[in-house]
Amino acid sequence: MDLGLRDARVLITGGASNIGRGIVHGFAAEESRVMICDIDGEQAAKVRAEALDLGAAEAEVAAVDLTKESASTAVVEQLIERWGGVDVLVNNAGWSVPGFLAEDTDRQRWQRLVEVNLFAAIECTQAAIEPMRESGHGSIVFIASDAAFGEVRQGVYGATKASLLALARTTAKEHGRHGIRANVVCPGLVLPESESAVGEGSLWAGGRDSVFNEKQIASLTKGIPLRRLTTAADVANAVVWTASDIAARQMTGQVFSISGGYSMP
Repeated sequence: MDLGLRDARVLITGGASNIGRGIVHGFAAEESRVMICDIDGEQAAKVRAEALDLGAAEAEVAAVDLTKESASTAVVEQLIERWGGVDVLVNNAGWSVPGFLAEDTDRQRWQRLVEVNLFAAIECTQAAIEPMRESGHGSIVFIASDAAFGEVRQGVYGATKASLLALARTTAKEHGRHGIRANVVCPGLVLPESESAVGEGSLWAGGRDSVFNEKQIASLTKGIPLRRLTTAADVANAVVWTASDIAARQMTGQVFSISGGYSMP
């Protein structure tokens, strides 16, 4: 099926590692034009090369810290200056370190979680709305998490991700009349496919055991109806489909869990 994304102008935040990298690959396979926005410019450059090898019409890197004021707006403006507009925004930038709620008392850490997971998405969305309104169409995909529905060791992180559901649905209700769709994709646990799939600053850079050990992963897998973990490609396929005005023309304000049935929102 032709998803109509050839030459689409796509901005993917947090696009250099793991899930973001997979999403870049997904749009590259559709021959889209992709801008990879990530704080890790070196890793983003590697993913840019991969995207071009996979068929991306064009690929650019914006090495930006989205927690800085006006940084998200500047990235959107950069894409518009380069390609004349924006068709798809994927708000994927995220950060987390697991911790039990009663022990997670570092207020500065909470602040960073909010800045990365929520504020960056708000500003990127606000910046993309006007050019999308002018063109009469646009798709915004928010990458939340199954933690948005409540998970052990994910209290504050999950709260920031849950806020994306309200943000997406408000965007859908306020701007549907302008041809803008907004949806949410909630991945389950996604382990990096290889060491090259993450940069030095990634949550996973210290190895998977630093986040989830094998016993925890095995226990989690037993609770998944399909008995398998989600891959970055699984998430990418859902995002690309959701972004398509052909495949998902009448879908907006919806939440999709890509978790093998672990969550069923």
